[in-house]
Amino acid sequence: MKSEEKKRMLVIDANALIHRAFHALPALTTKEGQLVNAVYGFLLVFLKAIREFKPDYVAAAFDVKAPTFRHEQFKEYKAKRPPAPVELYQQIPLVKEVLTAFGVPIYEKEGYEADDLIGTISRLAPKKQVLPPLEVIIVTGDNDSLQLVNRFTKAFVLRRGVKDTVLYDEALVKEKYQGLGPSQLTDFKALAGDPSDNVPGVTGIGEKTGLELIKEFGSLENLYSALEAKNAAADKIKPRIKELLLGQKEQAFFSKALVEIHQDVPFDFNLEKCRWSVYNKEKVIPFFEKLEFYSLIEKLPETTCFIKENQRLL
Repeated sequence: MKSEEKKRMLVIDANALIHRAFHALPALTTKEGQLVNAVYGFLLVFLKAIREFKPDYVAAAFDVKAPTFRHEQFKEYKAKRPPAPVELYQQIPLVKEVLTAFGVPIYEKEGYEADDLIGTISRLAPKKQVLPPLEVIIVTGDNDSLQLVNRFTKAFVLRRGVKDTVLYDEALVKEKYQGLGPSQLTDFKALAGDPSDNVPGVTGIGEKTGLELIKEFGSLENLYSALEAKNAAADKIKPRIKELLLGQKEQAFFSKALVEIHQDVPFDFNLEKCRWSVYNKEKVIPFFEKLEFYSLIEKLPETTCFIKENQRLL
């Protein structure tokens, strides 16, 4: 008996794509002077992913303005990032509008980042449809989601601009991080830190040393168990590195907790509402025409019927 074809779900990291598009593209404006470069770049990536992966389900996750639990735990979280221009934020409602026209459910929740919603969806979706197998593909503009990659989940990441992309599976993540698997990336960042999010890590331990230590010990927990037991493996660590690690143990584990994407966010996820079988072309085309995205109309996927209007779920 022939096995059923694998099903796919795209989970869109909307804010990451919007930020990447805004900074990668020139200041595209409509005849009325409305800036639309972030929306245009977002749609380039969105339509490319639809064409490449031909998904059965699609969902999008957004950040909200309210502080997250990470900000409550660490006031300096992402504090060094300059505020995004108001012209970027003005385009977010337009992206939500076009996703709604496409019938794509929008997920967002106060207290959490989009990454946490994405992590939760990537965990729940394969369990909701066991046969045929469901593959989750995260479409994103940064590497944070690589920790979520597993046998059910891949990450379609913008490498440069909005056209250079790479699809990460477990093997490619290991290649990128010199042998570390996706589940070890939080251990690595716990030591090396993450300057983009202002996560401290262990001061004095850079990326090279962090990689070597996690490759050697497998995890942050194993590393500190070896250090505190003073076993033979720990004896190989240079005295200065030992001193840094032992003196900043609490900071290391705190950093790991900050960078770890939560996969248990409580919200109502309904896989069936994410089905991408058809969409309302009569809503999408006028939106494209309003923003003067005439070239993108030719890139629209084919559809022959309609779905009911999408509503924001949270």
